[in-house]
Amino acid sequence: MANNKGSNYLLDSRFLLNKTRIQEGNKIADLGCGASGHFVFPASRIVGKNGQVYAVDVLKHALEVIQKKADQENFNNIKEVWSNLEIFKGTKIEAESLDVALLINTLFQSPNKAAILREAVRLLKKSGHLLIVEWENSDSPLGPPTESRVKKEPLKSAAQKLGLKLEEEFNAGNYHYGMLFTKM
Repeated sequence: MANNKGSNYLLDSRFLLNKTRIQEGNKIADLGCGASGHFVFPASRIVGKNGQVYAVDVLKHALEVIQKKADQENFNNIKEVWSNLEIFKGTKIEAESLDVALLINTLFQSPNKAAILREAVRLLKKSGHLLIVEWENSDSPLGPPTESRVKKEPLKSAAQKLGLKLEEEFNAGNYHYGMLFTKM
């Protein structure tokens, strides 16, 4: 399947990060960050020197690109984490340590969406926020084939079973929807 992470340029990082209510000193992870750092670098600026941003991806090359840019631009609060999010407890971030986790254009790429959600929930603190952004379930000129797109209702149901409460559902752009969950 084609990787459509490059399409993150279609998404407004400031708008989406504001939805999560991240602030100075928070710990945040972009799960499936891709090589662009489209959300990693803006989040790094928000959480500041007392915060931590984890750039998590299964592609080591993507993490190398993030690390190189972080080094060049003196982002000292970004840590690259190689992980297969489909493996429970496979992400080397302390359990229940994150204030915010991002799954942006990530779930559609996996046949094992529930496992990725489970891993994200494991990493979140109680009352932590999970932001999920995925491609709308309609035909569009961009994005993955419609059969690969994540349907909203099964996603909401799976999230609820994992102890997440839906706080907000919103339009995340011309081709995306967003959901903000809180860990109960």
